Amino acid sequence: MPRYEFRCRACGDTFEVNRPMAEAGAPADCPQGHADTVKLLSTVAVTGRGGGSGAGGAPAGPASGGGCCGGGCGC
Repeated sequence: MPRYEFRCRACGDTFEVNRPMAEAGAPADCPQGHADTVKLLSTVAVTGRGGGSGAGGAPAGPASGGGCCGGGCGC
């Protein structure tokens, strides 16, 4: 079941709520009993085995030098 993070506007407490995706937008009361909460934008962490990784299991980086245009023009 997905976990959603909320912050209480009254006390500043941050807390998590497990609920079905169908109820993702439903309001949540803070553990201190306050109702004025806001759902936070959360990042997703995905772990597991997959292709495209370099030596040692680290993700492969870009092939070019980077920079403003990929490093190919010498700027």
